[in-house]
Amino acid sequence: MANLKRALAGINRINLEGLRWRVFDCKGQGKDKPTYAPYRDDGDMCIVINAKDICVTGKKLTDKVYRWHTGYVGHLKERTLKDQMAKDPTEVIRKAVFRMLPKNKLQDDRDRKLRIFGGSEHPFTDRPLEGFVMPPRKVREMRPRVRRAMIRAQKKAEQSDAIKQAIKDKKN
Repeated sequence: MANLKRALAGINRINLEGLRWRVFDCKGQGKDKPTYAPYRDDGDMCIVINAKDICVTGKKLTDKVYRWHTGYVGHLKERTLKDQMAKDPTEVIRKAVFRMLPKNKLQDDRDRKLRIFGGSEHPFTDRPLEGFVMPPRKVREMRPRVRRAMIRAQKKAEQSDAIKQAIKDKKN
Protein backbone atom coordinates (compact mmCIF):
# COMPACT_ATOMS: atom_id res chain seq x y z
CA MET A 1 0.00 0.00 0.00
CA ALA A 2 2.85 2.38 0.81
CA ASN A 3 4.46 1.67 -2.58
CA LEU A 4 1.20 2.59 -4.32
CA LYS A 5 1.00 5.90 -2.45
CA ARG A 6 4.64 6.63 -3.28
CA ALA A 7 4.08 5.74 -6.93
CA LEU A 8 1.10 8.05 -7.30
CA ALA A 9 2.58 10.90 -5.26
CA GLY A 10 3.33 14.04 -7.22
CA ILE A 11 1.79 12.74 -10.44
CA ASN A 12 -0.80 15.53 -10.48
CA ARG A 13 2.02 18.11 -10.75
CA ILE A 14 3.16 16.65 -14.08
CA ASN A 15 1.56 17.60 -17.39
CA LEU A 16 0.88 14.11 -18.74
CA GLU A 17 -0.55 15.17 -22.09
CA GLY A 18 1.47 13.89 -25.02
CA LEU A 19 3.92 11.87 -22.90
CA ARG A 20 4.73 8.27 -23.66
CA TRP A 21 4.63 5.81 -20.78
CA ARG A 22 7.67 3.52 -21.03
CA VAL A 23 8.20 0.28 -19.11
CA PHE A 24 11.82 -0.74 -18.50
CA ASP A 25 12.74 -4.13 -17.19
CA CYS A 26 15.96 -3.90 -15.18
CA LYS A 27 17.54 -6.51 -17.40
CA GLY A 28 17.79 -3.93 -20.22
CA GLN A 29 19.05 -0.38 -20.52
CA GLY A 30 19.41 2.31 -23.14
CA LYS A 31 18.36 5.65 -24.59
CA ASP A 32 16.32 6.28 -27.72
CA LYS A 33 15.16 9.91 -27.66
CA PRO A 34 17.28 12.10 -29.95
CA THR A 35 15.54 15.37 -28.97
CA TYR A 36 17.25 15.66 -25.59
CA ALA A 37 18.33 19.08 -24.40
CA PRO A 38 19.52 19.86 -20.84
CA TYR A 39 17.35 23.00 -20.60
CA ARG A 40 14.04 21.31 -21.60
CA ASP A 41 11.95 18.80 -19.73
CA ASP A 42 10.35 16.82 -22.52
CA GLY A 43 11.11 13.31 -21.29
CA ASP A 44 8.69 10.41 -21.01
CA MET A 45 7.20 8.81 -17.93
CA CYS A 46 9.46 5.85 -17.12
CA ILE A 47 8.32 2.82 -15.15
CA VAL A 48 11.13 0.52 -14.01
CA ILE A 49 10.12 -2.96 -12.88
CA ASN A 50 12.10 -5.82 -11.30
CA ALA A 51 14.47 -3.49 -9.46
CA LYS A 52 15.35 -6.27 -7.04
CA ASP A 53 16.79 -8.36 -9.91
CA ILE A 54 19.62 -6.07 -11.01
CA CYS A 55 23.03 -7.63 -11.61
CA VAL A 56 26.33 -5.93 -10.96
CA THR A 57 29.79 -6.97 -12.09
CA GLY A 58 32.93 -7.48 -10.08
CA LYS A 59 32.95 -6.87 -6.34
CA LYS A 60 30.50 -3.96 -6.45
CA LEU A 61 28.10 -5.66 -4.02
CA THR A 62 30.64 -5.36 -1.23
CA ASP A 63 32.87 -2.51 -2.45
CA LYS A 64 30.30 0.10 -3.56
CA VAL A 65 29.35 2.22 -0.56
CA TYR A 66 26.55 4.76 -0.20
CA ARG A 67 27.46 7.52 2.28
CA TRP A 68 25.36 10.28 3.85
CA HIS A 69 25.70 12.66 6.75
CA THR A 70 23.00 13.04 9.38
CA GLY A 71 23.94 16.61 10.29
CA TYR A 72 25.38 15.74 13.69
CA VAL A 73 29.11 15.85 14.42
CA GLY A 74 30.76 12.58 13.49
CA HIS A 75 27.60 11.03 12.06
CA LEU A 76 28.80 9.96 8.63
CA LYS A 77 26.72 6.88 7.84
CA GLU A 78 27.48 4.34 5.16
CA ARG A 79 25.83 1.28 3.67
CA THR A 80 27.14 -1.19 1.07
CA LEU A 81 25.23 -1.99 -2.10
CA LYS A 82 24.37 -5.43 -0.74
CA ASP A 83 22.83 -3.92 2.40
CA GLN A 84 20.99 -1.27 0.37
CA MET A 85 19.55 -3.94 -1.94
CA ALA A 86 18.27 -5.81 1.11
CA LYS A 87 16.75 -2.64 2.60
CA ASP A 88 15.29 -0.94 -0.51
CA PRO A 89 16.36 -2.01 -4.04
CA THR A 90 14.41 0.82 -5.69
CA GLU A 91 16.62 3.43 -4.05
CA VAL A 92 19.71 2.00 -5.77
CA ILE A 93 18.26 2.71 -9.22
CA ARG A 94 16.79 6.05 -8.14
CA LYS A 95 20.17 7.30 -6.89
CA ALA A 96 21.96 6.02 -9.98
CA VAL A 97 19.55 7.81 -12.34
CA PHE A 98 19.31 10.97 -10.22
CA ARG A 99 23.09 11.34 -10.10
CA MET A 100 23.29 11.02 -13.91
CA LEU A 101 20.82 13.86 -14.50
CA PRO A 102 22.17 17.35 -15.18
CA LYS A 103 22.45 19.43 -12.01
CA ASN A 104 19.93 22.16 -12.82
CA LYS A 105 16.42 23.31 -11.90
CA LEU A 106 14.80 20.53 -13.94
CA GLN A 107 16.49 17.71 -12.03
CA ASP A 108 13.61 17.27 -9.55
CA ASP A 109 10.97 17.48 -12.30
CA ARG A 110 12.73 14.78 -14.28
CA ASP A 111 13.12 12.62 -11.20
CA ARG A 112 9.35 12.82 -10.62
CA LYS A 113 8.77 11.12 -13.98
CA LEU A 114 10.65 8.02 -12.85
CA ARG A 115 8.65 5.32 -11.07
CA ILE A 116 10.54 2.29 -9.76
CA PHE A 117 9.09 -0.99 -8.49
CA GLY A 118 10.90 -3.94 -6.91
CA GLY A 119 8.63 -6.56 -8.49
CA SER A 120 6.93 -6.90 -11.85
CA GLU A 121 3.60 -5.35 -10.77
CA HIS A 122 2.80 -1.64 -10.97
CA PRO A 123 -0.39 0.46 -10.67
CA PHE A 124 -0.15 2.06 -14.13
CA THR A 125 -1.73 -0.78 -16.13
CA ASP A 126 -4.59 1.52 -17.23
CA ARG A 127 -2.15 3.73 -19.21
CA PRO A 128 -1.04 3.06 -22.81
CA LEU A 129 2.35 1.50 -22.00
CA GLU A 130 5.20 0.84 -24.42
CA GLY A 131 7.69 -1.85 -23.53
CA PHE A 132 11.32 -0.96 -24.13
CA VAL A 133 13.22 -3.30 -26.42
CA MET A 134 16.96 -3.08 -26.14
CA PRO A 135 18.48 -2.21 -29.53
CA PRO A 136 21.14 -4.61 -30.80
CA ARG A 137 24.64 -3.69 -29.70
CA LYS A 138 27.28 -2.96 -32.28
CA VAL A 139 30.28 -5.01 -31.29
CA ARG A 140 33.62 -3.74 -32.46
CA GLU A 141 35.62 -6.13 -34.60
CA MET A 142 38.61 -7.77 -33.02
CA ARG A 143 41.98 -6.24 -33.60
CA PRO A 144 44.11 -8.20 -36.11
CA ARG A 145 46.73 -9.20 -33.53
CA VAL A 146 44.07 -10.55 -31.15
CA ARG A 147 42.31 -12.36 -34.01
CA ARG A 148 45.59 -14.04 -35.07
CA ALA A 149 46.29 -15.06 -31.46
CA MET A 150 42.81 -16.58 -31.22
CA ILE A 151 43.26 -18.52 -34.45
CA ARG A 152 46.65 -19.83 -33.25
CA ALA A 153 45.10 -20.94 -29.94
CA GLN A 154 42.28 -22.74 -31.78
CA LYS A 155 44.74 -24.53 -34.10
CA LYS A 156 46.88 -25.53 -31.12
CA ALA A 157 43.83 -26.92 -29.33
CA GLU A 158 42.80 -28.87 -32.45
CA GLN A 159 46.31 -30.29 -32.82
CA SER A 160 46.45 -31.38 -29.17
CA ASP A 161 43.02 -33.01 -29.55
CA ALA A 162 44.23 -34.84 -32.68
CA ILE A 163 47.37 -36.06 -30.84
CA LYS A 164 45.28 -37.26 -27.88
CA GLN A 165 42.92 -39.07 -30.27
CA ALA A 166 45.89 -40.71 -32.07
CA ILE A 167 47.35 -41.92 -28.76
CA LYS A 168 43.96 -43.25 -27.72
CA ASP A 169 43.56 -45.11 -31.05
CA LYS A 170 47.09 -46.51 -30.76
CA LYS A 171 46.32 -48.00 -27.32
CA ASN A 172 43.18 -49.72 -28.66
